[in-house]
Amino acid sequence: MERVKEILETKGGEVWSTSPDASVYHALLMMADKNVGALVVLESGALVGILSERDVARQIVNHDRSLTEIPVREMMSGAVHTVSPEDSVRDCMALMTERRVRHLPVLEHGSLAGIVSIGDVVKATIDLQAFTIQQLETYITGKGSGGRPGRAY
Repeated sequence: MERVKEILETKGGEVWSTSPDASVYHALLMMADKNVGALVVLESGALVGILSERDVARQIVNHDRSLTEIPVREMMSGAVHTVSPEDSVRDCMALMTERRVRHLPVLEHGSLAGIVSIGDVVKATIDLQAFTIQQLETYITGKGSGGRPGRAY
């Protein structure tokens, strides 16, 4: 897998979202139920932020209210870094590393098409490396079609 669209074809484009006015507690319940580490935050269908478990863990100490009373908008990351389906996995890895984020919403023509996580990107990188190694081994040993040795020149 070299492109974001290939990751989405494998994992699907389902994205779990919440509203900026929902409680952080409700958002955490959804994350636990769906087994995801982040939710995109949508307002009137537009991407306005992202809320991750990490956001909550880092900010909870700054609040003296219950998570049921704190709206998502108070803890979400508003500056969301996005990618397109045509972006490379390598570019995603670089962006995630540079910006220190673990989730990238995928926008296609301005619409939310999916989300990729650091786990998705690492898996795609490992799969690509394994494929490249297999191709190189086949080339070096000359065992291509039918398992017959290649011709030495």
